[in-house]
Amino acid sequence: MGGVRTALYNFLFARKHGGQFLIRIEDTDQARLVPGAEDYIREALGWCGLRPDESPWDGGPHGPYRQSDRKHLYREYADRLVREDKAYYAFDTAEEIEAMRERLKAAGMASAAYNAVTREHMRNSLTLGADETSERLARGDEHVIRLKVPRQAEVRFEDAIRGWVTVHSSNIDDKVLFKSDGMPTYHLANIVDDHLMGITHVIRGEEWLPSAPLHVLLYEAFGWQRPVFAHLPLILKPDGNGKLSKRDGDRLGFPVFPLDWHDPASGERSMGYRERGYFPEAFVNMLALLGWNPGTDQEIMSMDEMIALFDLERVHKGGARFDPEKARWFNQQYLRKQPDAELGVQLRQRLAAIGIQATLEKSTAAVALLKERATFVDDMLEGMYLFTTGTPVAGNDEGMAALKKHWKPGSADAMAAFITRLGADSPATAAAFEESFNGVLQERGLKMGQLMPLYRLFVAGRMQGPGMFDVSALLGWEEVVARLKAGLEICAGWA
Repeated sequence: MGGVRTALYNFLFARKHGGQFLIRIEDTDQARLVPGAEDYIREALGWCGLRPDESPWDGGPHGPYRQSDRKHLYREYADRLVREDKAYYAFDTAEEIEAMRERLKAAGMASAAYNAVTREHMRNSLTLGADETSERLARGDEHVIRLKVPRQAEVRFEDAIRGWVTVHSSNIDDKVLFKSDGMPTYHLANIVDDHLMGITHVIRGEEWLPSAPLHVLLYEAFGWQRPVFAHLPLILKPDGNGKLSKRDGDRLGFPVFPLDWHDPASGERSMGYRERGYFPEAFVNMLALLGWNPGTDQEIMSMDEMIALFDLERVHKGGARFDPEKARWFNQQYLRKQPDAELGVQLRQRLAAIGIQATLEKSTAAVALLKERATFVDDMLEGMYLFTTGTPVAGNDEGMAALKKHWKPGSADAMAAFITRLGADSPATAAAFEESFNGVLQERGLKMGQLMPLYRLFVAGRMQGPGMFDVSALLGWEEVVARLKAGLEICAGWA
């Protein structure tokens, strides 16, 4: 969800300002590549309606831009910084670096980092001298390239969401820019790509805020104009205590992924919003308001409306608490906005999947009765009694318990009179069913609550649902009479 929201805010910003929404696969850490992840990203963004420009995913000529395909570019820029004495070669082994950290910890140093102080005691081109450095490089000794962070400097930048941020360079270590495996780190590749692609605004998650001062230093080292930074607030757990995680969704029973995700490493499967039956428009609308508001009370917005209203100045600084019930509410609102004919097609498909055949005309008519009480299309499957024959109270433990509760002396006679009246008038509309039912109540001096529960249980098998006269009109006279008679047979002999 967090990744999709970041993509969404970038999409809204780009579309509002006439920019481009591109996909860049930042795969510089080859050890962390996940099989299927790129396909998942493509499918998830497509489901959300976030179509990238220039992408072969949509038949475009370029992209997605993979950093692994551009690694030759990054080495050129890393070498440039070395030539300009803004970076250096480091030949230290992992064991040597760990030993350095242990020494510093033993000496009581709060932060044991490879930085402006400790680099003077390590094996790098700053301490080895030009000749030995050249010999080691010619020999092919394993090495990395590190940024030479200024020792006494103040790094300041203005974040579009958080205002001015100031960090002293003593709190920034000499980050690796180019690794010994021939790949750049994210920090270098990110800055070079943003510059070459003309990125004007970097809109990303709050977790990248600690890296922003380092990125500012890289822009300054290259002499490039840096983009505007905007670090988005975290999406928090439903109780507001900490960042939302997959475990929270598993524990509380809601999805945190846009689509079903199968983790190839652990084998775990996580359900997505799509598979839970959410409309993509509802999911996107809900995500947009997790950390941003349009400045009005409007909550239901089309993509075009969100594009027109989106403004970084209205993105919150504090974390946004995720409310799974609110997510369901959004889906409910979008379901109610769907044309009955479209929902009828979806309901018919779901009925077919459980072996119930229905005409499109009848499934569409059923939708009109069921949609106001539904949150998902699958919720309307509780109305499958509209597509079957026979009284659904038979074999229904909950329905039978309710039937025994509402059965009173004289119930059989009153219901038989209703059947007789239906047989005489043969009504086919909701109004006609209502007229016949009210006629029985009037002639027998009964109240609605004395007979309606039996009518509902015999015909629908449950106490809740759409109006019984509308249900009866959809089922038709013959089916309603057959169910009423079958219900009376079930209750035959009851006192």
